[in-house]
Amino acid sequence: MARKPTLSPSRITTFLACPSKYLWTYVDPRGKWYLRAKSYYSFGTTLHKVLERFHDEGDQGVTTVGDALRIYEESWIDAGFASAEEMQEAYGEGKEIVQSVVNDAIAKREEGVKTLAVEKLLKADLGPFELIGRVDRLDERADGTIEIIDYKSGRSSVTESQVRDDLAMACYQLLAKRLFPDRAVMATIHALRVNEKASASLSAQDLEVFEADIKQIGQTILSASVDDYSPRPKPLCEGCDFLALCKKDPRFE
Repeated sequence: MARKPTLSPSRITTFLACPSKYLWTYVDPRGKWYLRAKSYYSFGTTLHKVLERFHDEGDQGVTTVGDALRIYEESWIDAGFASAEEMQEAYGEGKEIVQSVVNDAIAKREEGVKTLAVEKLLKADLGPFELIGRVDRLDERADGTIEIIDYKSGRSSVTESQVRDDLAMACYQLLAKRLFPDRAVMATIHALRVNEKASASLSAQDLEVFEADIKQIGQTILSASVDDYSPRPKPLCEGCDFLALCKKDPRFE
C-alpha cells in the first residue's frame, strides 16, 4: 500500500503564500539549485540547537548558562552573513539571548514546569493526507496543561492574537490534542530576541472548525495542477530565491 502524502505547517503556509514557491521548494527538484544561505536561518538554527540541548532531559551535560554558552560556541553557523562584521554582531547578540533565555528557563523549572520532549514530531491522519509538525518543545505545566513552545529568533514582539491566528500554532494544537486528548493544550510563541512570550488556546469547537479547513486546504494542495503553480508577480517576489526561475515562465507578467 502506498504511503499517504504528508503536509506540514511549512508546506501549507508556503502554498498559501505562493504556489510557485511551493513548486520549487517541494515538487520540482530544480529549485534546490537556486537556494541561497541566509544569515537569519543560520542564526535561528544555532539558537534552536542550544535550547534543544538545554531542555533535553537526557542531555545531562547542559544544565547551566555556562554549558549553554559552550554549546552555542560549538553550534555557531556562519553561513549567509554579508560580512565578518555582521557575523560578529549577530554572534554577540546571540550570546546575550542565550544567557537571558536560559536564566529564565532555570527559574521556570523551579515553578514545576516539566519538559516532556524537544524537537518532537507529531502526526495525525486527516484522511487524504497525514498532517505532521515538529514542535520545538512540549512542556507540562504544574496544572497538567500541555504547552507547545515555538521559538522565533527573528521577531521583536509577539501578542496573544498573533499566536491565536497563526496557522502553524493551530496545527500544533490540533496534533497535540490528538496525543493528549484529556489534557488542556495551549500554544506559546517565544520571541527569543526580546525574550518575550505570548500564549493562546483554541477551544474544542475552534479546533473542529480548523481541522475541517485544513483538510480542505490540504486537498487543494494535493490536487494542484500545473496551471495552479503558474507564477504571478506579488510583493513577496522581491528577494525570493526562485524569482529567476519564475521569470523564465512566459506567464509571469
